[in-house]
Amino acid sequence: MRKVITTLLCAAALLGAQGRRAPGFCLIASTGQWHDLADYRGKLVILEFMQTTCPHCAVFANVLKEAQQKYGERIAIIAMVTAPDTPAAMVQYVSGHKVTYPVLFDQGQVMASYVRKNSLDFPTIYLIDANGMVKAEYEYSEITKSVFEGRGLFTELDRLVGGSSPLQKKK
Repeated sequence: MRKVITTLLCAAALLGAQGRRAPGFCLIASTGQWHDLADYRGKLVILEFMQTTCPHCAVFANVLKEAQQKYGERIAIIAMVTAPDTPAAMVQYVSGHKVTYPVLFDQGQVMASYVRKNSLDFPTIYLIDANGMVKAEYEYSEITKSVFEGRGLFTELDRLVGGSSPLQKKK
């Protein structure tokens, strides 16, 4: 029964998100480099809104590292923190969790352009296709826990970009 509910909720999230253009942004990362969403056209982008003190975000960082290894250049991962986090906390998080994908500091404008409600549970992700359209969004909850702490994200990524590893794809 739980699987059926999870499937229905994921399908509802997909249907509600499809067709919406991903709002653009250009922000500075913990490395000091600027990242513009438009620079990632042609790839599936996983855009994560997170907090450095969020235990679910720390677990999800490992899932994202695994996704980065599995899908290689076919995807791009961008994490974004906002107040009450600080740039210093962001740099410490990146170092402490050995994060290799860009982590950007948002002062709230980008989050406001994506999140269309008054509250947000962390982590929350948006899957943006190669054409800049939001294909899915997931907010952490007991129902979506498998996306953030299990294999649910990989099921969705396999659907959107294919499941073969970069090495297998070259054959």
